[in-house]
Amino acid sequence: MRSGYEPVIGLEIHVQLGTVTKLFCADAVTFGAEPNTNVCPVCLGLPGALPVTNAAAVRLAVRAALGLGCDVHEISVFARKNYFYPDLPKGYQITQFERPLATAGRLAARSDSGEAVEVRIRRIHIEEDAGKSLHDRVAGGTAIDLNRAGVPLVEIVTEPDLRTPAAARAFLTRLKQVLQYLDVSDCDMEKGSLRVDANVSIRASGETALGTKTEVKNMNSFSNVERALMFELERQIVRRGRGESIHQQTLLWDEARGVVRPMRSKEESHDYRYFPDPDLPPLVIAAAEIEAIRASLPELPAAREARLESQFGIPSYDAAVLCADRTLAVYYEAVATAAGDGKAASNWVMTDVMGWLNKRQMPLDAFPIPADRLAEVIRLARDGTLSSSMARTVFERMAETGESAAAIVRAEGLEQVSDTERLERWVDAVIAGHPAEAERYRGGETKLLGFFMGRIMTASGGKADPRRTTAILRERLGG
Repeated sequence: MRSGYEPVIGLEIHVQLGTVTKLFCADAVTFGAEPNTNVCPVCLGLPGALPVTNAAAVRLAVRAALGLGCDVHEISVFARKNYFYPDLPKGYQITQFERPLATAGRLAARSDSGEAVEVRIRRIHIEEDAGKSLHDRVAGGTAIDLNRAGVPLVEIVTEPDLRTPAAARAFLTRLKQVLQYLDVSDCDMEKGSLRVDANVSIRASGETALGTKTEVKNMNSFSNVERALMFELERQIVRRGRGESIHQQTLLWDEARGVVRPMRSKEESHDYRYFPDPDLPPLVIAAAEIEAIRASLPELPAAREARLESQFGIPSYDAAVLCADRTLAVYYEAVATAAGDGKAASNWVMTDVMGWLNKRQMPLDAFPIPADRLAEVIRLARDGTLSSSMARTVFERMAETGESAAAIVRAEGLEQVSDTERLERWVDAVIAGHPAEAERYRGGETKLLGFFMGRIMTASGGKADPRRTTAILRERLGG
């Protein structure tokens, strides 16, 4: 980013709530259903159809708001946002405007470069989704699928607190983690469960007034959010440098070309003619219910990271990786507790378990080694029964067969050999078989120690205790 200008970025995040049915009717929320099959008079906007609020959606929305540190209001109001578009059958969207569900939240994150990111959340409100326009189904025309019409969402609106595209990505990554820990949404961007719009402007360094903003849409991954923001900020800086003004407009990110392109002039709130929905009473949530939901919240990622660092003595990097996914964090904690060694457990989970899963493109819930059995491998390696290489051989066998480590060690005779007499026989045989290398070692080429250790490990089938073997080898070679 060029010097002389400060980026100002605010985000609007739409999150699909994880309900079985829609926000104001009983139609199913099913991804991939045949077009226009999950519809009814309510979501089609037919005359006389009346909405009824989904209580499960409200509870999830409250859960999200509390998890993000917001003040949840006991009374909020649904409003009609009026606009005309083919995928909005009623001609308005039911949302919240002047009196949203929650306000004044905050979420902290840290970027890959270590930049601290703290973002204020202006508001969270509940709203229904619109349908979907499909431009590739009908030659020369547009098809409309209304299955998404009425799907429950929360919109999370931040203050313009972000100053770099990398900070925006870090914030979104942490936000997604928090929402998944809360079981509010699966946050699957490929299914449209999480969508991000960004309001972008620049101002001269040192200024406090906000510049003219543009809104960037159609970003289908956090990496694309970062790329789109970088492009749009640079575009605005170039225009300002030429003495040209920035026009308030909505832009679409074109991933293939790596550019933004105009969609329409950006609307203001008065363009939508908001007014309270006459078919829906104010949404009233008792203080006791809000507190009950607060009491049910799980330990969130930041708190869990701090606890794992303290409880198991692992570095902050390890804790961040392990807590990126709640299921992984739970698995790690079970392994570390059973093994009695937090750092060894984090090494095994981050390297071997995640490597095994990534290689096969499988989720953790399909991993065939339970936490207590992985802990058994760690203990066998720690007490010297298995060498590190043999431990990983046993790990692979366990994943293939489902057997315990002890059973595999017994069946295949994989115990590490620490008996001095057997180790001396292997050492003496290898030295006798390589007299020239032994002479070079004694002449000062001590790097040949690795050569001898490799031959001994081959002779022993990987069973020789490396520590004791190294000591015997040095003694035999004279230092």
